[in-house]
Amino acid sequence: VKNLINSLMSGSLACGAVPRTTFHPLVDKWRVTTDNLMLPVFINDLHDNVEPLSSLPGTSRYSVDRVNQFLKPLVEKGLEAVILFGVVSPCFKNDLGSFADHEDNPVIKAVPVISQEFPNLLVATDVCLCGYTSHGHCGIVKTDGSGAIDLPASVERISEVALAYAKAGAHVVAPSDMMKGRVAAIDSILRKNHLRSCVCIMSYAAKFASAFYGPFRDAAKSAPTFGDRRAYQLDPTDNDSAIKCLAQDVKEGADIIMVKPALSYLDIVSQGKTLLPNHPMAVYNVSGECAMLIHASNAGTFKLQTILSEVMTSFRRAGANIVITYFTPLL
Repeated sequence: VKNLINSLMSGSLACGAVPRTTFHPLVDKWRVTTDNLMLPVFINDLHDNVEPLSSLPGTSRYSVDRVNQFLKPLVEKGLEAVILFGVVSPCFKNDLGSFADHEDNPVIKAVPVISQEFPNLLVATDVCLCGYTSHGHCGIVKTDGSGAIDLPASVERISEVALAYAKAGAHVVAPSDMMKGRVAAIDSILRKNHLRSCVCIMSYAAKFASAFYGPFRDAAKSAPTFGDRRAYQLDPTDNDSAIKCLAQDVKEGADIIMVKPALSYLDIVSQGKTLLPNHPMAVYNVSGECAMLIHASNAGTFKLQTILSEVMTSFRRAGANIVITYFTPLL
């Protein structure tokens, strides 16, 4: 991932792979290595704290002062990239998600702490409001009682948060809100602040409404308090809109496009890669997918390490350059 980002920033992205000849990892062009992996990390607003997640075994929330202790052995093993998600107490949430770009936001505090200790680690930040709004939605809700999203206000707010993370030192900002036009707004605000040349935009371009997000919403404390997110996330049956979203975000300035979830949407990954063969593609192997494999493995259905090899290969074979997964420490 780090090399890919450096290539994007230098304008010298090279594509290509050697033909497959034998079933051997040294010549397997679809194998997953540390170059392809990005680890999601949850940062909370507590002190000296590690909170294991019962809904996602093997994953925890970390306070800013404990996260480097968690990351150090992984970096020593070859970890190259992380994506940070902030988790805050209810008292810091309001209708506007004001704490998303507050100076005491755990992500804004964690970025320089992580980068100082691990200067070669690529740090991405998820950009959304759902973890900071009292209603749990990814944008600003209109005040007319309709429960609808105020798109212009949401896009403006999302771009402000992205700028705050970029100023904190994030190498990649990753808008996950699915608000139409937010990539262009982020591109614009980064350019105005002379940060676009050193910060990549990784867009959650094709994010589907999915039951696979359950453990994440528990981890991030971001479940909506009313309604759901189907109004702004993609219908699982609508592959045409997904492909249009991928192309639109590239047009607006996304350096990397993402499909989420991964396992049930590899057709979208493949179609998107066919349409945009030279554009980096990420997949998010989401919490429910990972939990499903863990529970099946614990039940003796298969060996976890064996199934992970098969699943990760399928992501790469479908066209993913980057795999975001909670299984990164095992790979």
